[in-house]
Amino acid sequence: MIAILDYGMGNLRSVLRAVTHVGGDAEITGDAETVAAADAMVVPGVGHFGACMRNLHERGLAEPVKAFAGTGRRVFGVCLGMQVLFDSSEEDAADGVGLVSGGSRRLPPSVRVPHMGWNSVEWLEPHAYIRGIPSGTLFYFAHSFAAPVSEATIGATEYGARFSSAIARGNLFATQFHPEKSGQAGLALYEAFVKEVG
Repeated sequence: MIAILDYGMGNLRSVLRAVTHVGGDAEITGDAETVAAADAMVVPGVGHFGACMRNLHERGLAEPVKAFAGTGRRVFGVCLGMQVLFDSSEEDAADGVGLVSGGSRRLPPSVRVPHMGWNSVEWLEPHAYIRGIPSGTLFYFAHSFAAPVSEATIGATEYGARFSSAIARGNLFATQFHPEKSGQAGLALYEAFVKEVG
């Protein structure tokens, strides 16, 4: 079972629809015990970094996410769900989950914020989830903050500055874009994730 983490924020239903559409056995849950028993986890997210972290702590889910990742089971972060995997964000003083070093920064003032719409992703490193998806493929973005390109980056996008649009480290994979809003390419990502979980 793939746990889609419910901490009171995020486009849970659209993520659930996308994952089940490609054959995943998924469940929306905010129960720490259900999360702990899952085979994999999706951390979705839309909104404010600080509010997200406060919700995770108030619902007793911050440590279970970290513990889950520590078991080697697969974790897929989406948009804000990617940002909270880092140590921090310029959006708020709250600490992130801390599974990836670094943090997200506000997009440059030279561009309209939030960054909303389709943009291309350049793959920098190979990964099982992106196999068969060409570099330069368009994905759907909706965000005001983003992590700089780092050693964890496997996909980069240009919008005022170059930022991490996809990261991977061990069993962790995350995207700044929304696969569930990105048509066939987004579904292909989720399908690859589901197959690896299986």
